[in-house]
Amino acid sequence: MYDAIILAGGENSEHLSKFSSQSYEAMIEIAGKPMVTFVADALAASPQVDRIFIMGPIPHLQKCRFPDNAVLLEGGYTLLETIQLGMKALGHENKVLVVTADIPLLTPNAIADFFAQCDKEEADLYYPIVSKEINNKFYPSSKRTYVRFKDGTYTGGNIFLVNPKIVPQCLLVAERLINNRKNPFKLCCILGWGFVLQFFLGTLSLTKVKERVATLLGITGAVVQSPYPELGIDVDKPSDLELVRTTFSFRS
Repeated sequence: MYDAIILAGGENSEHLSKFSSQSYEAMIEIAGKPMVTFVADALAASPQVDRIFIMGPIPHLQKCRFPDNAVLLEGGYTLLETIQLGMKALGHENKVLVVTADIPLLTPNAIADFFAQCDKEEADLYYPIVSKEINNKFYPSSKRTYVRFKDGTYTGGNIFLVNPKIVPQCLLVAERLINNRKNPFKLCCILGWGFVLQFFLGTLSLTKVKERVATLLGITGAVVQSPYPELGIDVDKPSDLELVRTTFSFRS
C-alpha cells in the first residue's frame, strides 16, 4: 500500500476568482462540495492507498468532510516546500503518491490502473500522460496543453509516484520543470536546445525526454500512458470549471 499527499495550498487564480469567491482552488465548490474532497474520496476508495495527507491552509480545510484516513497538514510557501514537508511527515522511505487538489474527476479505477502500470518497472519517479485521442473521446470540450511527440500527441497528468529519497537532490531542476509544465517550448529549453529543434520538427520521442529528465534530476523515471483522462483534467481556468461542474450535473 502507498501513502498519498494531496497538494491543496494553491491560491485561487484571478480568472477563477470571478466564478468562485474561495481564497484557495481546493475549496472551489463542485456539486455543492469543495473540490479537494472529491480527490480525497477517490483516494480513500482505492485499496492501494493507506494514509492521505492533505497539505494546505488548515483553517479552510477543517471546514471539509474528509475520509477517516485523512490527515491535515499545513503546507509550505511553495509547491516543492509543501512536498518536502509532506515527505517528512510520512516518516518512511516507501514510494509516495502525490496528487494535486484540482482534479475532482479522479476515480479509484484511474488510480488502480496507474499503480498497476507503475508496478511493471522499477523507477524513482512515475509520471502519467494521456493521449489527445483518448482525452477528446471522453471529454471533447476539454482544453488541455498538448505536446506533439514522435510517438503521438499527449497531455500530462496531475498525479505522480515518487521515491522520497530523490526529493532533496531534485528540488532546483524539478521546480523549473513544474513552473513551466504548461509551456512545452520552455520545457524543451530546460532540456536543451537540441530538444527545442526536435520539438518544432515533431521528431521528439518520449524515450528521449524521459532519459534527459532522468539525467538532469539524477534519477530513474518512468512514463505511464494512462487510458484515464481524469488524471489530467485539472481546474485552472473557467472552461475547466464549467466542464467539471457540467460533468457532475449529468452524473447526479
